[in-house]
Amino acid sequence: MSVNCIRERNFSRENLRRPVPKERIVPAFSIQTLQRGTVVKQPPKTPIKPYTINRSSFKKFYIRGDYPIAMEFDTFGCKIGWKVDIDSLDYHHYLPMFFDGLCETEHPYNFFARQGIMDLLSNGKNKILPVLPQLIIPIKNALNTRHPVVVATTLKVIQKLVTSGDMIGEALVPYYRQILPALNFYKDMNVNCGDCIDYSQQKKENIGDLVRETLETLEKYGGEDAFINIKYMIPTYESSVMT
Repeated sequence: MSVNCIRERNFSRENLRRPVPKERIVPAFSIQTLQRGTVVKQPPKTPIKPYTINRSSFKKFYIRGDYPIAMEFDTFGCKIGWKVDIDSLDYHHYLPMFFDGLCETEHPYNFFARQGIMDLLSNGKNKILPVLPQLIIPIKNALNTRHPVVVATTLKVIQKLVTSGDMIGEALVPYYRQILPALNFYKDMNVNCGDCIDYSQQKKENIGDLVRETLETLEKYGGEDAFINIKYMIPTYESSVMT
């Protein structure tokens, strides 16, 4: 064996014995980021903590008996029993009151509010569009609670609202500046469970997925100006309609 071969073998053994240097974490926008073996420190994440939810007017009116509803039970569970025909209700009076109950987290008020909204939207048709301006503030307040259940329910209600009648999606575009900024907090809230099963996706409770579905629904039914207005409020959104 030659001397050069022996030297190369000894040199490779010494390199294997040497510990691998660890990468240093350095602050962002500093001269240290140009050095070798460094990693830029990640920015701190803003904790999303639920705000304190005050008592809504929906609960007060329900206790007072102002709603023509009652709890009914069948083989499928609980449902709302309407004491009057839904088509005869004054939507200008009742629909904003039910939307105000989106912030409720206590049973049975949360159930009555959410199920009542779905029933009214399913039967409202042309009665919903004139009431739309009165629904913006309750939707905004519900999204700003940062409560996961409240936010998830509100996103489902927005999707139902947009598809409940003609021109509702287009009429909602001027109000994007009030309701969309809050979605920037939730659009990246996806569960990373690795190889496990995320059951929230099956139940449609994953907020990140709901935000994406809601934005796609708004763009689809919002007309020509929908995408540019969504993009202005949520810069990371990519169109699902345009090719």
